[in-house]
Amino acid sequence: MAALKIAFEIPDNPGNSIPSGKNPIDLAHLYRQTMGDKMLEIEVLTLFARQARQAMAQMAERDAEARGQEAHRLKGAALAVGAVAVAEAAAAIEKCPEDAGLQSALAAAVLEAELFVLKLCR
Repeated sequence: MAALKIAFEIPDNPGNSIPSGKNPIDLAHLYRQTMGDKMLEIEVLTLFARQARQAMAQMAERDAEARGQEAHRLKGAALAVGAVAVAEAAAAIEKCPEDAGLQSALAAAVLEAELFVLKLCR
């Protein structure tokens, strides 16, 4: 249950999240959020990847207003785990949900984060 709380809560300092290196997940931020618990990190990242995939599917099927709301939820979850590129792409959709081109950027960021999570889980 702690993983759900960490995965879907907005972090204390969302504006200060800086990606560590070129990773799609800011591992230093994730370490702080999970207090260094590696098993919790994997659980949180797995939940995030699942939620991101579901959010993408839902955004494709919804109208602009609902797409913006879903993007807002995804942005919060992404910031909580340190997926800064996903959060930035979701924020762009939140501001302009009618722009179909922004969905491609979000899809690419989600895919990159998902692949990174899969590598970490091996």
